Amino acid sequence: MHAGREGQMEHEHIGDGGRHDPADHEDHGNHDGHEDHEGHDGHEGHSLAMFRDRFWVSLVLSLPVVVTSHMIMEWFGYELRFTGIEWIAPVLGTVIFLYGGKPFLAGAAAEIRSRQPGMMLLIGMAITVAFVASWAASLDWFAIEVWWELSLLIVIMLLGHWLEMRAIGQAQGALAALAELLPDEAERVTSTGDVETVRIADLAVGDVVLVRPGARVPADGTVVDGSAELDESMITGESNPVPRGEGDRVVAASVAADGSIRVRVDALGEDTTLAGIRRLVAEAQESKSRTQVLADRAAALLFYVAVGAAALTMLVWALLGAPDTAITQSVTVLIIACPHALGLAIPLVMSISTSKSARNGILVKDRLALERMRKVDAVLFDKTGTLTKGEHAVTGVAAEDGIEDDELLALAAAVETDSEHPLARAIVAAARDRGLRLPPARDFRPMTGRGVQAYVDDTAVAVGGPALLRELGPDAPDGLSGRIEQWQQRGAAVLYVIRGGGVVGALALEDQVRPESRAAVEALHQLDVRVAMITGDAQQVADAVARDLGIDEVFAEVLPEEKDSAVTHLQDRGFTVAMVGDGVNDAPALARADVGIAIGAGTDVAMESAGIVLASDDPRGVVSVRRLSASSYRKMLQNLWWAAGYNLAALPLAAGVLAGVGFVLPMAVGAVLMSLSTIIVAANAQLLRRVDLNPAAIATG
Repeated sequence: MHAGREGQMEHEHIGDGGRHDPADHEDHGNHDGHEDHEGHDGHEGHSLAMFRDRFWVSLVLSLPVVVTSHMIMEWFGYELRFTGIEWIAPVLGTVIFLYGGKPFLAGAAAEIRSRQPGMMLLIGMAITVAFVASWAASLDWFAIEVWWELSLLIVIMLLGHWLEMRAIGQAQGALAALAELLPDEAERVTSTGDVETVRIADLAVGDVVLVRPGARVPADGTVVDGSAELDESMITGESNPVPRGEGDRVVAASVAADGSIRVRVDALGEDTTLAGIRRLVAEAQESKSRTQVLADRAAALLFYVAVGAAALTMLVWALLGAPDTAITQSVTVLIIACPHALGLAIPLVMSISTSKSARNGILVKDRLALERMRKVDAVLFDKTGTLTKGEHAVTGVAAEDGIEDDELLALAAAVETDSEHPLARAIVAAARDRGLRLPPARDFRPMTGRGVQAYVDDTAVAVGGPALLRELGPDAPDGLSGRIEQWQQRGAAVLYVIRGGGVVGALALEDQVRPESRAAVEALHQLDVRVAMITGDAQQVADAVARDLGIDEVFAEVLPEEKDSAVTHLQDRGFTVAMVGDGVNDAPALARADVGIAIGAGTDVAMESAGIVLASDDPRGVVSVRRLSASSYRKMLQNLWWAAGYNLAALPLAAGVLAGVGFVLPMAVGAVLMSLSTIIVAANAQLLRRVDLNPAAIATG
């Protein structure tokens, strides 16, 4: 990341309540593009504002140099004569060389010291040769002067670097934007119940803060009172608010859309989810992919090619008796060969892809994992918590004659109201979702391992599984046996409702399949990706879910420590495998897979076993990752082909191979073409922003 203000911001802003001037986001401390592709920082201490200012000053100074050039006057048919005109170009050209060319000369010196020659050394050599030749001509030691070309070369170089840094800065501005999400202050609830306004930096773990409607949560924590719909889009990428109530976890910077909540602070500063996301994005943007390594080698090789071509050009033109042309065309070769576009080709795509993915809830920890994702042809989903919600829901109600299904559900919910069992909560939730009125129940009594019992309208009502039937004696009515058998074949949990000593109905409860899972499987099938599922559940449970979702292959009754063997099994069959799990007991499998994807990790971004983390629990995010991988790789290749192809085509023209037909590429035109190639590469990378990573759009598109 940038070494200047943004680096400081990363350590100071989260949790300190301070805000930074938005202008600071432009003033990047380093030119990261060069740090990435050259292996060292060729622009150490140089900011975007510095390139911008030097460009405008150099442009103004270059105008008199160009206007008073004899060559320009001949081209445009005018003549200027006044005392001292011959010194305008040398004086202003020297100022431009020393002031405008300073970043390139400093970068060249840094590359020499690090023994890693690259673009900055090429630029430094080109402008130095042009500067020396021009002074020699001004002192009548040499026949050619290229002050105007030198001046425009530096101006164009400064413009290209300014635009490049601006593009990279926009890509990496997402990190600064994340920091800006935190509020300056928080409302802390005191021990007496009063509310006081404090700076974020003054909060401590264990404090309780009040979050009003429309306000942002100041720190990670747990809701201790109240409920509200929270907008967590900056963490998960999901635009729809999610309900959060007492006992639920909330993350810093999420917005309370309605209602007020009181939150007990659990994490501050660098321990928050937001800080973790920023670290992941920063690490991903600083990491290198295989394509980046290729670009590094090409850029290094191009330096030696350029120097050799420039030397050969000078030698050939000198032997042909044209020393002036020898100097101008050798300088032009050095300019054309600058691997500027090549150096920008990969880092900019990487920066844009990682910042864009972070805004959509896709956290890339390992660039290689994202790069491999485009080749994945088999995705292995963990069932519980990934394809399903990991929470039981009522999926079937069967009542005896004389009682309605809703009446049976309300009766069961009344008995289960005081129970804390997950199945009990599912029954009560189902009754509330249907808007049922629950009859009053009293004398609630749990029956360990069998069920619960209470009195409703002075009649004993019990709810429980087969063990309850065996204890109380009644058999399930024949009219229910068919439905119950179907539920059991699906692996559903069956609970019976017994009233007054007789069975009046039964309920089926199953792990709830996420509504997005079917769309995720269908989208992967459209990409010719095989979909498999792994679970520790019984075979019939797994088969039922697989049939429902259209899954190709099932691994059932698998122990957590055996999950990685399923990954190996698929790999042995020739598949490139992505493992998708919740990151809790899937770590070995996530590490074994070609690509490990942890899903539903909005409040736990520090999982070490996955290369990619999906902040939301939407399995369609896997399709988003694959689309991002393919789009990023495509942009990288397009940029590499353009950058390398441009150099291969332009070098012979710069050397003067078409001089026989009257075409010699001017130095200034070479500089324009070099900068134009950089702008084209930057613009092409920006098109990556148009890729739609919204899971819903991908599933339907």
